[in-house]
Amino acid sequence: MAESIYIKSAKEIESMRLAGRITAGARTIARQAIRDGVTTGEIDREVRAFITKSGAYPTFYKYGGFPGNACISVNEEVIHGIPGRRVIHAGDIVSVDVGATFEGFVGDCAGTYPCGEISPEAQKLIEVTRQSFFEALKVARPGYRISDIGAAVQEYVEAFGFGVVREYVGHGVGRHLHEAPEVPNFRPDRHERRYDPRLVKGMCIAIEPMITLGGYAVRTLANDWTVVTVDGSLAAHYENTICITDGEPEILTYADDI
Repeated sequence: MAESIYIKSAKEIESMRLAGRITAGARTIARQAIRDGVTTGEIDREVRAFITKSGAYPTFYKYGGFPGNACISVNEEVIHGIPGRRVIHAGDIVSVDVGATFEGFVGDCAGTYPCGEISPEAQKLIEVTRQSFFEALKVARPGYRISDIGAAVQEYVEAFGFGVVREYVGHGVGRHLHEAPEVPNFRPDRHERRYDPRLVKGMCIAIEPMITLGGYAVRTLANDWTVVTVDGSLAAHYENTICITDGEPEILTYADDI
């Protein structure tokens, strides 16, 4: 039986806007901290300082046992990179996934950013991953289905020959980091679409394309967290928490550098 989707009230959505604003600010802080020679742990500490100074709590900290405040994934790391002593170098691409809880509600967003000058292929990967989110946003309206979001991402990304990760998906967001429904970045096969809800006003979801330069197969490292591409190809991640409205969706984790 499918888990119930929690539709937010106007008051709850306002709390989610506040949480989203802090979360987006933390993503900006992380992006600005990326430079040659910095460690992922140093970026993580800056993220935590910003979130706590804003009166919020870093949602990812100890979530399921995760030891960091943000997921910081480099190059072939897709998601869930554990911040620590790893040094970032010029030419790397860095994916930062952050969450902040404020007034009992969660904001969740991510982005992939260059460290200095990167290869044209890496730059294109970042651009396509980001734009695939906005392609999905075009169908994030009442009457469309969750599968339409995944189809929009997949069609756009695969036109460039890039891979769409299957094993990890977007999700509902609210009082909890992960709520119903799951939001795949691909159109599920027909037999997998028995639960394919229509989008309705008040649904809050995180759309988060995870895209690779090569194949979409991934594996988890021995630390039980960090997910990497099987073929070692570069990966990028872009995410925002959005709210379905009567018309255009609202990006709750909006920032000027989005």
